Amino acid sequence: MWTEKWLREFLNEAGVELNGPRPFDPQILDDRFYSKCYLAPSLKIGDAYMEGWWECEQLDELFFRIFRHYNHKGIHGKGQQFLQWLWNTFVNLQTRVRSIQVAEMHYNLGNDLYAEMLGQTMAYTCGYWKHANTLEQSQYAKFDLVCRKINLKEGENVLELGCGWGSFAKFAAENYGCKVTGVNISSEQVAYATKYCAGLHVKIHFCDYRDSEVYNKDKILFDKVVSIGLCEHIGPKNYRTFMEIVSQNIKQEGLFLLHTIGKNVSTLAVDPWIHKYIFPNGMLPSIKFLAEAKEGLFVLEDLHNFGADYDKTLMAWHRNFVQNWPTLRSHYDERFYRMWTFYLLSCAGGFRARGMQLWQMVLSPKGVLGGYESIR
Repeated sequence: MWTEKWLREFLNEAGVELNGPRPFDPQILDDRFYSKCYLAPSLKIGDAYMEGWWECEQLDELFFRIFRHYNHKGIHGKGQQFLQWLWNTFVNLQTRVRSIQVAEMHYNLGNDLYAEMLGQTMAYTCGYWKHANTLEQSQYAKFDLVCRKINLKEGENVLELGCGWGSFAKFAAENYGCKVTGVNISSEQVAYATKYCAGLHVKIHFCDYRDSEVYNKDKILFDKVVSIGLCEHIGPKNYRTFMEIVSQNIKQEGLFLLHTIGKNVSTLAVDPWIHKYIFPNGMLPSIKFLAEAKEGLFVLEDLHNFGADYDKTLMAWHRNFVQNWPTLRSHYDERFYRMWTFYLLSCAGGFRARGMQLWQMVLSPKGVLGGYESIR
């Protein structure tokens, strides 16, 4: 079959053998796989995995080899790339209405799932593994790194755009004695965060990051602003608006920390499988997109890339997910198990191959007098 020949040649270039003997070699279990996957491989390969048409013992290593060799070239069909570019160029995928879709589809899946996968910190962003040996240590190290980078002090007011389950807000309030205003559009996360941070100087608002009249009705200027994992859902048509909102809500001597996954090239293409099943309407920023968005509003004081740590974080999440699947399976079916496995391990392979990055940017409205000292 000519599609099998094409796939075999495609994989061989990346050092992978179709139906080969190594744990990262994919095993085709259903011949329908070949006809399904040729025209839109980056979407249909994931679909076929969810259907159980192929297996791979080390899925993360398979994708590491593919991404490392191709660097995302040759994976998306040309027609598929053009349609993505056309759609993303003329349509704002991250309007207020569209932004809610990712909350309903992904973040509201169930706090039980995320509690079993994320562990006690309930942190759903990359951990900082420089001196950490466990997932929990890496997440607390990340929170502390953020606090130190923005020189957080007792009594300061912090605005957190995209506060998740309240993990950073709780850590900052407990350990640095600050006051945190959190913003989130996920009803499940807001309900959890409100209880999680009860008794602390933390206020959680169920609204969009663009609704500053809701979360900052008193129009105060915050000492510090933090955004950990929101930027992936903002989109290039809204980056400037996002930067302007931060600029309007921060003191002139304040600091803004932006923590985001990023991509190496400034394209409007998205991974169609991730878009369909995991993060609808999401798009990874590039340095160029973010640099253009902050011009005239902020000085870039520091740029820290620890994207390789996301590989470790994702593998830890996957271990937790598999270990706790017996508890979760009463609420989620086998197809979900395969979908979630594909999601976590393919992303781990992508970060391992350095096809995706994790950036922490520290920005200041006017520039730190005397210079900013980088914290690692």
